[in-house]
Amino acid sequence: MKLIFAGTPDFAAGALAALIAAGHDIALVLTQPDRPAGRGMKLRPSPVKALALEHGLRVEQPLTLKSEEALAMLAAIDAELMVVAAYGLILPRAVLDLPARGCLNIHASLLPRWRGAAPIQRALLAGDAVTGITIMQMDTGLDTGAMLSTHPVAIEAADTALTLHDKLARVGADAIVSTLAALPGLRPQPQPEDGVTYAAKLTREESRIDWTRAAADIERAVRAYNPAPGAHTLLDGSVFKLWGARAVDGRAEPGQLVVDGEGRCCVGTGRGLLELTEVQAAGSRRLPAADFMRGRAELAGTLLGV
Repeated sequence: MKLIFAGTPDFAAGALAALIAAGHDIALVLTQPDRPAGRGMKLRPSPVKALALEHGLRVEQPLTLKSEEALAMLAAIDAELMVVAAYGLILPRAVLDLPARGCLNIHASLLPRWRGAAPIQRALLAGDAVTGITIMQMDTGLDTGAMLSTHPVAIEAADTALTLHDKLARVGADAIVSTLAALPGLRPQPQPEDGVTYAAKLTREESRIDWTRAAADIERAVRAYNPAPGAHTLLDGSVFKLWGARAVDGRAEPGQLVVDGEGRCCVGTGRGLLELTEVQAAGSRRLPAADFMRGRAELAGTLLGV
């Protein structure tokens, strides 16, 4: 099938690789402009661009798809279908109507739950037991299009946003290939009106830990904000990041750093204790909490977050 592919991060690159391996004709790849990255802040291509160039595919990086030039470029491809995965630009109606079979999106949730920008993190924050991939027809709404296929993925107790992202990326890559293979016989199903939730974009402010919340809630936040933006608090006035934690029984003042009888480094919360397993102090590297606390007995009793 002659396709246009639009995507930017690793999540999308996996889908592009699967489509290439399946033998589809990728006539054009759209991706975000190169961004500064690394210590030198040199321009770096997106994972999708890097993969496309490896395979000799045509790559375009328009700032908008609303211009006449962009529309003319896409129309000239005469693609049968466009596949979109975490692209980063809004597709106007004129673009959605160009391909003969329309535009399909690989969305990282089981719609209509978690429409929007951060479905993986929001599912973790909410304590969902299952999420998944939805292959949907795109319309002008925010992830409101009819569904062609759904692919559930269990959320494990130790999943972080990173591990869940990687699971969903693999499922999404397989799902788009199988959906395209079955496309002639698929009947799009409208999304249910009940159960709609929105996955708002993450902010740095919300990743600061509120120690008055229950330990179980904070544990989910630590997993949801790993790897970015990173759950954090303050230790002696400096940023202190939490990369691993689990809720355990016990009581202490919210935010109080304690070492229990088994040598575990814990923090009091609004309900229960949060055992820290991996942390990062300002200017330091990530460490197991036990290693960080070694030789720092004076920190016991310190209030975090102030």
